[in-house]
Amino acid sequence: MTEISKLGEFGLINHLTSDIKPKNKETICGIGDDCAVLNYQNRQLLVTTDMLMEGVHFDLTYMPLKHLGYKSAMVNFSDIFAMGGMPKQITISMAISKRFSVEDMEDFYAGLQLACDKWGVDIIGGDTTSSLTGMAISITAIGEASDTPILRKGAQPTNLICVSGDLGAAYMGLQLLEREKAVYYQQLKDNPNDKSDFQPEFAGKEYIIERQLKPEARGDIIAKLNATGIHPTAMIDISDGLSSELLHICTQSHCGCRIYEKELPIDYQTAVMAEELGMNVTTFALNGGEDYELLFTVPIGDKEKIESIDGIQMIGYITEEKYGCQLITRDNNEFEIKAQGWNPLKETK
Repeated sequence: MTEISKLGEFGLINHLTSDIKPKNKETICGIGDDCAVLNYQNRQLLVTTDMLMEGVHFDLTYMPLKHLGYKSAMVNFSDIFAMGGMPKQITISMAISKRFSVEDMEDFYAGLQLACDKWGVDIIGGDTTSSLTGMAISITAIGEASDTPILRKGAQPTNLICVSGDLGAAYMGLQLLEREKAVYYQQLKDNPNDKSDFQPEFAGKEYIIERQLKPEARGDIIAKLNATGIHPTAMIDISDGLSSELLHICTQSHCGCRIYEKELPIDYQTAVMAEELGMNVTTFALNGGEDYELLFTVPIGDKEKIESIDGIQMIGYITEEKYGCQLITRDNNEFEIKAQGWNPLKETK
């Protein structure tokens, strides 16, 4: 392994980025100067930043660095897609400790570049520094808005509530990874001299593992909506859980909602894993987080168009604010929806 100190900050940056070439004509100057230079005339830009902290957002016990690079980019692209835009450039800043080698960073950048290549995004700069507490990643994504960016505040009563893909899979994948991690450490504790390779039990659960380790931003859904002539009235990506994201839309749109438990899209592997763990799958479909699906509202007149698009499920409708936000269960009981999704700053007892 090559120690990063042998290259230094700028040597590492040059090593990792020397073969990165701009893909977009708007990128006038990328990596190599104090600032990137972008040329946009009469266009609205979208800018978003996400930070990922080791021990909070990811665990390198089971998260390969290549997957981490891919995921770090995708979570930012997801924010751009949630505004109806297209990502164009990113900057990447990292804090890393001495335990990481140059080859480790090559793996991370390989995943980052793979995600960027998928959506034609340029890496145009960033920063690298040392860390005493673990790895920290901060990515800023710049995107191009459509003629009318889709905000969270545009939902109206009678609008249909739609969601892409399925819910809860990423959280179930996390639970599986954490379970196998606990088994691994217990095995080491019980048999410290046993050097045999540990084999986690992932058979039949590959989908939920991939949803946690290698999420996909849903730019394909944006393309389908555009092709069908549908312009959502409000939209958000599901990073912190359906319940939290739905309440963001309702709060900013000054409206209420009704969603139906029976309409929530849940993959078979997600349901099986929840049953294995003795968990209520609906609870984690609502609150699990990290699905990076799109939650959006459309006028009721677009119902037939929505039904014609694969991968989109209608789960309810928008109401007047005075009716509140309610989940209708399979036995037709009503429960108030509360924001119980992921909150990294919430106090733990």
